[in-house]
Amino acid sequence: MTQANTIADGSVVTMHYKLVLGDGQVVDSSEGSEPLAYLHGSGNIVPGLESAMSGKAEGQKFDVKVTPEEGYGPRHDEAVQTVPRTMFPPDAQLEAGIQFQATDEQQRPIMGTIKEVSDETVTVDFNHPLAGQELNFSIEVVEVRAATAEEKEHGHVHGPGGHHH
Repeated sequence: MTQANTIADGSVVTMHYKLVLGDGQVVDSSEGSEPLAYLHGSGNIVPGLESAMSGKAEGQKFDVKVTPEEGYGPRHDEAVQTVPRTMFPPDAQLEAGIQFQATDEQQRPIMGTIKEVSDETVTVDFNHPLAGQELNFSIEVVEVRAATAEEKEHGHVHGPGGHHH
């Protein structure tokens, strides 16, 4: 039997976190803001972190390294594409570093980052910005509680730190 304050599938977990890349760059942190709340076992966070969270308890602090395969995946060269500039609206602001949403062949939303712009073409990277990176998390488990039936049905947390309908 699982203790109420131990993380298992169906737990709502509230945590503070810091994400640091292998080069020491801090790319995300909850420091100075509300902790993140997620529904454990629903794929709301990267797989490597979710698996490391299993069995942890309220108040625990720990570090975890997540490989690209268990994080945002490896980088794929074929995800970098050069397309005609005419694929973008004529008034679109096109410059390196801008992120935008497009749709794939199945009409699912995908994010792209503009890498290079010329008079005729735009080079876009559809890899996740953290693809291919080892992710180093520092975690503090703030609270663990059982998810409500509605949270389980919806697959995400409701209320503070979670989703609001």
